[in-house]
Amino acid sequence: MDFTLNEEQKAIRDLARDFAQNEIAPIAAKIDETGEFPYETVKKMGALGLMGIEVPQEYGGAGLDTLSYVLAIEEIAKVCASHAVIMSVNNSLYCYGLTHFATEEQKKAFLEPCASGKKIGAFSLTEPQSGSDAGNMKARAALSVQGDKYVINGRKSWITSGPVADFIVLFVATQPELKHRGTACFIVDTTLPGFERGKKEPKLGIRASATCETTYDNYQVPSFHRIGKEGDGFKIAMSVLDAGRIGIAAQALGIAEAAYEASVAYAKEREAFGSKIGEFQAIQWMIADMSVRIEASRLLIYNAALKKSNHEKFTREAAMAKLYASETAEWVTSKAIQVHGGAGYSKELPVERYFRDARITTIYEGTSEIQRTVIARAALDAK
Repeated sequence: MDFTLNEEQKAIRDLARDFAQNEIAPIAAKIDETGEFPYETVKKMGALGLMGIEVPQEYGGAGLDTLSYVLAIEEIAKVCASHAVIMSVNNSLYCYGLTHFATEEQKKAFLEPCASGKKIGAFSLTEPQSGSDAGNMKARAALSVQGDKYVINGRKSWITSGPVADFIVLFVATQPELKHRGTACFIVDTTLPGFERGKKEPKLGIRASATCETTYDNYQVPSFHRIGKEGDGFKIAMSVLDAGRIGIAAQALGIAEAAYEASVAYAKEREAFGSKIGEFQAIQWMIADMSVRIEASRLLIYNAALKKSNHEKFTREAAMAKLYASETAEWVTSKAIQVHGGAGYSKELPVERYFRDARITTIYEGTSEIQRTVIARAALDAK
């Protein structure tokens, strides 16, 4: 399989790399410490086309392929995982669903502003009692007697970009007795009455990425805001999550690469017992294993991206990429701290931030356990 980059892919990679190094790197440590949402740099990412990379140009996007998207996420994540997940959610969880399931009118109203970076989109599936168990949602939407609007009540949790989002892709039950077959998808305009944001979550990592709960108290949404038919919600959510897993895998890859590069540089500089620590076999083996796992992650991610771009089924490949890359990020960042010793445990160096940021990649958009279930089912159901 040929992963040779074309000129367009190289250009978006280089653009993302330059932007990350010049605009994000100077503030990455500070916003991690303060938890401040990086409005200005996110707005600049939008102006560069990074918030809607795969969205067709007529809807405000860059009109590029999935590998271009992966390359850009990877470069941003190497510098700041918070920026990477903001970008990933807007691209994959918000824009992807509208690109593939919304009507032309809905695309103009809700896709174009977010793909161009003028507005911020978010995705809302999880509830306090239902994360991976999407069929157990308690939030409800009831069609009005006139049939021109839905009234939504309920609570959602762990919404990335929730505190700042202008629009949210929301999944709620319209026929709860049908479980996942009775869900629907809506676009929430966060300026309408009945919508309320909860407190911003204090997180271990990706601290500059704003996350919160939301509540809906007789929130009235026009029927025009429903994406697809009633009952299509679960199908849309699962399709969107497949795409999102490629983005999170690329985020994990970028984090792992940053930790690896820091470890190699430190091993070449740090001396102990009269030698550079990179001359010791124990350190060399950690560096070697980091390199192998990162390269394997890259190939899995690029393979999933290629299948998606070719309009092939990619559920299994996305799950494999997300599983392996996220667990690689967790392992590599842990070893990076080991290579750095006591210095790696200090906030004076970024490796402890990489370690904290990596942890969430094994949880959101489907835990590692869910990815293994998806992969196993694909294997066992194969004809």
